[in-house]
Amino acid sequence: MKYTLIDTAGLRRRSHVTEGVEKISVVKTLQSIEEANVVIFLLDASAGVTEQDLHLLGFILELGRALVIAVNKWDGLTLSQRNEMKRGLDRRLAFVDFAHIKFISALHGTGVGNLFKEVQLAYQSATKKLPTPRLNQILQKAVMAHQPPISHGHRIKLRYVHAGGHNPPVIVIHGNQTKSLPDSYRRFLASTFRKALRLVGTPVRIELKESDNPFKHKTNKITESQRRITKKTFSITRKFWRLLLRCINHSNGRNSKIFRHFL
Repeated sequence: MKYTLIDTAGLRRRSHVTEGVEKISVVKTLQSIEEANVVIFLLDASAGVTEQDLHLLGFILELGRALVIAVNKWDGLTLSQRNEMKRGLDRRLAFVDFAHIKFISALHGTGVGNLFKEVQLAYQSATKKLPTPRLNQILQKAVMAHQPPISHGHRIKLRYVHAGGHNPPVIVIHGNQTKSLPDSYRRFLASTFRKALRLVGTPVRIELKESDNPFKHKTNKITESQRRITKKTFSITRKFWRLLLRCINHSNGRNSKIFRHFL
């Protein structure tokens, strides 16, 4: 497999960006991320996860790019510093938990070669074909395990699903009252599909479609034949109740009042 590698400039905080050339490099970096199939996000182990890193990861997630996270200068940390760094990564990068994290040393080349395997896995997941029968099977199991909430007195119904695109994978779900489905349930669905389909290194986008009622614009028109049958049935029913009322009047006059509201 052939790779085209784009080495972007490191980004500093916006308040520190003053030079015109540096501003252009920031724009070029963001454009490169937008055009990339897979982004290798490089973190400095000695600096930890900064706010600038989180903003940039949010931008990558918004674009739906496949992602591999590489933590550089790992060899320069002590055992306690490594454990602290891992706890910080788990806590602060939970919103991109689909991305694999690799610890490398660019200086000594340790772990760098493993990045290509992760890039390939992420790209394959981002472009994987998603069969409709399999998607519907996963949706049914997800709904059975954790039903959607109730909205306006009725439970939200998720009826069927199909693929809507790739890179990132887009899963389109049709149902009733889908506009009321909370974000927490959307995240649950995205996580469920990602795990069931074994997708790694790529976000999964959930799109919800409101199912239309095919009869909502149609009126129920009664034919002349149906009108005659209805009228005849109603006439026979009235005769039946009148006959029943006469029988009751002969047997017990007091119960006749109970049946008068049917006439």
